[in-house]
Amino acid sequence: MKKEDVEKLLHEKVEEGLHISPVLPKGVKNYLIDIDGTVGEDIPNEEPERMVTAEAYPDAIKTLNKWYDEGHIIFFFTSRTEAHREITEAWLKKHGFKYHGMLMGKPRGGNYHWIDNHLVKATRYRGKFTDLINKEVTIEVFDDGQHE
Repeated sequence: MKKEDVEKLLHEKVEEGLHISPVLPKGVKNYLIDIDGTVGEDIPNEEPERMVTAEAYPDAIKTLNKWYDEGHIIFFFTSRTEAHREITEAWLKKHGFKYHGMLMGKPRGGNYHWIDNHLVKATRYRGKFTDLINKEVTIEVFDDGQHE
């Protein structure tokens, strides 16, 4: 599936008679994946010359390409800047990553806390890409007064 075909997957959603943000079909996931230290060697923006020769993690290539082939949406979400886009796209192509797009300029420093009106799942990369498993954890939520 090409990047332009991703929009065609979206379904209209209506709540209380008003159109809201469209949604993907059930079972299709929107993966946002970091690059540095996640799918390849961790390279800071201050050393772009290293980005060209950085090591790619074979298990990441295999897993992400499998998800892509299964029909999921793969976007890289990176702290690299627009100035690094061409180098990064060439590196991803060289290593055979299949993906739909790339979002540049993610804030640096980690400790991310994503707030969204859609369900967000997070998976912390710990050195190996494998199939995902379910694990119960405690999460922070907004206090809506309903404590079940």
